[in-house]
Amino acid sequence: MSNTDLIIIGGGAAGLMGGCLAGELGLRAVILERKHKPGRKLLMCGNSRCNLTINISPTRMLEMYGEPVGPFLVQAIMDFPPSTLQRWFAANGLKTVVRTGNKVYPHTDRASDVLHFFTDFLRDRNVSLAASSIVRSVNRTNHGFMVITDNFTLESRFILIATGGISYPKTGSVGDGQQFAKELGHSIEPYRPGLVGFEVDKKTIMDHSGEAPKDVRIRILKDNKVVAETRGSFEIESWGIGGTAVTDASRIVARLNLSDYSFRIEFTDGQVEEIKPLRPRSVKEAMVTIGGVSLNEVNNRTMESLRCQDLYFAGEVLDIDGPTGGYNLQAAFATARLAVNAIGVKLGKQKIGPVIARTAPHARNDGELRTRGHGNRAMMRHRNTLRNSRRR
Repeated sequence: MSNTDLIIIGGGAAGLMGGCLAGELGLRAVILERKHKPGRKLLMCGNSRCNLTINISPTRMLEMYGEPVGPFLVQAIMDFPPSTLQRWFAANGLKTVVRTGNKVYPHTDRASDVLHFFTDFLRDRNVSLAASSIVRSVNRTNHGFMVITDNFTLESRFILIATGGISYPKTGSVGDGQQFAKELGHSIEPYRPGLVGFEVDKKTIMDHSGEAPKDVRIRILKDNKVVAETRGSFEIESWGIGGTAVTDASRIVARLNLSDYSFRIEFTDGQVEEIKPLRPRSVKEAMVTIGGVSLNEVNNRTMESLRCQDLYFAGEVLDIDGPTGGYNLQAAFATARLAVNAIGVKLGKQKIGPVIARTAPHARNDGELRTRGHGNRAMMRHRNTLRNSRRR
């Protein structure tokens, strides 16, 4: 017995997109959101302008994620690349624009318009959204799953966990989805902060006090050898250093598990300075969480658990992250659509293909992947990794 075809736990970017596709497929679906309103973190993205994605080819995007994220996301990004996401929004009433740096925003530059788009879409396609619904447990039954909240119980054959990471816990990302996954047999990778600033010594702060943000290249050094590099802005804060070049460096430091490292800051005027950060800021302040449900235990062609049949994952609840600039929302949207499409196939619903061509017109094929960009020389093993991941 079941109340619905699909229960989606989490009303953030991944959960909302998953609900939209469930509506397109004609599935009976309900989204359970622990906060009184959905999309709380979505409203913060891009300084409340909502940087939806970045206007580049899917193969270039996969390069920029680096290992292990890029290889894992091959199917999701190739099925629903940035160009398709933009056209999907446009086809359903939300125009997007490409701004500086190929960043894609709603044409109004308001994150609230993106959230309204999602909630209107769900309403029009009869997908239920239950806010203030804190899930207490997810239990396996003979026919699927039983989800228990404080006020009601739901049963369904399929579950999609899309609860996010643990950063910005006031938005509702508190790690409950990872706990449900653990109780259902999954391993959880340790949490680390991604896309966050670094604390530095007081002298560094005083030396740069009052300076405006500057464009820089940061070379990340380990034992005096360059292991990766980033480009972007560099800013001095009261507590340390920030800016896009710095925050992108933080995810590389975490992914490479560096404990003793320094930054060589190369300014556009030729000035060079070496900084040894004291530590990254707390994961609660990070834009994205590194860690979560282990990628080794999830089928990257469907997002289905390899430990628990008919259990699916999407977004930051998984151990996936990307650079700043739209990569993390793109990953959330693409993994959610891949998961719900796979559920639709199991339920005998016609799979909804991309609105347009499967890849951007200028995309290279997987075999032509080149390791370049923010730290990928250190993070990508071989250009054939993506091709091999499709064979698994």
